[in-house]
Formats: sequence, structure tokens, C-alpha cells
Amino acid sequence: MTAAGTTAALVTRPANVRYLAAAAPQGSALLLGKREDLLVCTGPPEDRHEGRPDESLRLHVLPSNGAGAGGDAAVAAADLATAQGADSLAVEEHHLTVARHRAIASVAPGLRLGDLGGAVEQLRVVKDEEEISCLRIGAEIADQALGELLESILVGRTERHLALELERRLVDHGADGPAFATSVATGPNSGRRGHRPTDRRVEEGDFLTVCLGATYRGYRCEIGRTFVIGTSPADWQIELYDLVFAAQRAGRESLAPGAAYRDVDRAARHVLDSAGYAEALPPLTGHGVGLEIDEDPQLAPASMGKLDACVPVTVEPGVHLPGRGGVRIDDTLVVRPEADGGPELLTITTKELLAL
Repeated sequence: MTAAGTTAALVTRPANVRYLAAAAPQGSALLLGKREDLLVCTGPPEDRHEGRPDESLRLHVLPSNGAGAGGDAAVAAADLATAQGADSLAVEEHHLTVARHRAIASVAPGLRLGDLGGAVEQLRVVKDEEEISCLRIGAEIADQALGELLESILVGRTERHLALELERRLVDHGADGPAFATSVATGPNSGRRGHRPTDRRVEEGDFLTVCLGATYRGYRCEIGRTFVIGTSPADWQIELYDLVFAAQRAGRESLAPGAAYRDVDRAARHVLDSAGYAEALPPLTGHGVGLEIDEDPQLAPASMGKLDACVPVTVEPGVHLPGRGGVRIDDTLVVRPEADGGPELLTITTKELLAL
């Protein structure tokens, strides 16, 4: 607020509301006011996945008819800021729609509106140990769900069916739900980043790539593994897998406080680039995780900045060969100094090339 030159601030991005208020009921907004802070919502928090609001916050529940603000918590919060005597309000312009911005200006014409920018997102990058504990438990749940799937019969089942089963297992083991849409890719689909499961059935000789994550108390982690279906992998599958594994290991080993984002990306990318796969590489090697599955920092060639301790990130290089398939290996780790043992691996399912 000081940087924005305002006397009050309005936080509307759900993950940012959750971070500051410890809860984010659907459609809520957080007013950091001149006299007091208010969590403005359309109803009391009920869903356990939304969290429990910080006890120091006062809840302001809008009337069920939405009188005065059309039921929009952000617009109502701007009105409350004026009532507290604020003459200026910093808002998250990158999150507010044009329509909501206009509505705020209309209901509180005396407020000078400023931009809060990504201030809260920057606060969220470094996690405390309680946050890391939630990520660690989420990773354990994801590992457990994946391990159980690998013990079942896979041949003949569709990508879509396997993805649904994994998401059910996540919830069965205590997750709030999946951290993102689970990806299961077989045969020529394997190795694709963000592949949406299809009705293609698992066949002998396929690469099988699985990418899933669990949400636990709002915090999201990620794991990705590639396996071979059948008695033994083909030579080209072994060679490609070993190459991606070497790239992923290089990326993991480069994680340290003070390491440049782009240097982590370069460490993994160099291994694959040197083998002639420059054109087959994804745009980034990894990213931050937390209340959202894709947070800062971005581990990409043009990213500026350096890692801090206690920043959880993914390292997820992969290669996809059109028509043949590919390999992706994805871990969630926490950056730790060497004196504390180096990067902490949260997702521990084996990275050995298993033939299932």
C-alpha cells in the first residue's frame, strides 16, 4: 500500500485472499482498510477446503439479496473502504475485470484507484515450514495414489479411465482434490506436457506418462513419471529415458539459494539440447508451486531472478517425439542450502524405468 501510495488495499485474487486471510470463500474479497481489515464474502465459510479465516479478521457477510453492491464482494469492499475514511485504494489490476473496475469506481467515486501489482504474489514465493508441511503431505498422497495404480492391470484400459481412477485415489487418501487435471498419456501421446487424456487404450510396448498432483489444505504439488508397458523396453526407449533422467537430475542438482532461474533451466536444457532435441523441448524446465499449481518463479531461458531458500519448485524436463511418444519426469522439491542437505525432494516415487 505504501508503494502504491494508497491508504487501503483490495485483494481479490482467490489465492492471494487465501494467503493473507487463511480462507477464501468463493467470491470473497479482502479489504486492508484504514481502520480495520475485513474479509467480505457472500456467505460464511463452510467448505473445509476454503480454510478457516484468521481470527484477527472481521467477517463482513453481504445480505443474501446482494443489496448495495449487486452481490459483488469487491464492489462492497470499496464501499466499506470509503466508509472507513479512505481516500485511495490499491487494487489488483491484473485480476480485476474491466467491468468490476468500473463498478468499483462507480460505487466509490471519491476513491483514487491505484495498482497493487504482484505484491502478494511476491510474498507467496518463499514458504514457511507450515506451508511446506502441507506440500509434503500432498506429495505423500500423490506418491501413494501413483504407487497403487502401478500395482494394477493397465493393458487395455483407457487414458481417461486411469486419470479418473488416480483422482479418486487422491481423495480417498485425504487430498482436498487433484491439484490440476490429471494427465495420463500412452504410446504416441506420451511425454506431452499437459496432455488431456483420451480414449486411447494402453498397449504392450507403450511408453506411459502420468502427471498428477494433490491439493492438501489448499497447497498443490506435482509429480510426473514415465514407464514402459510390457516385459522390457526397446533400446530407443531406454536411450531417451536415460537422457531425460540425466537432464532432470542436472536441474535438481542446480537448485540452491542464489541460483539464477535461467541457470536451473539451462542445466537441464543443455543435456537435451546437446543430444539434438532442442526442437522437442518444452518452454520451461519448472515453476513454483503453492496455493496455485503454477506460481513464480518460472524456470525458463529468459527468466530473471534468483532462488531463495524455502521456495518449492518443480523440475520437469521432457521430450516428445511426434508419432512415437516420449518421456517426462517431474518432481516437486524445496530449495534448501547445502548446509541443510541441499534440495528437499518431496515426490519420492522411483525414477527407475519400470516395465509394468
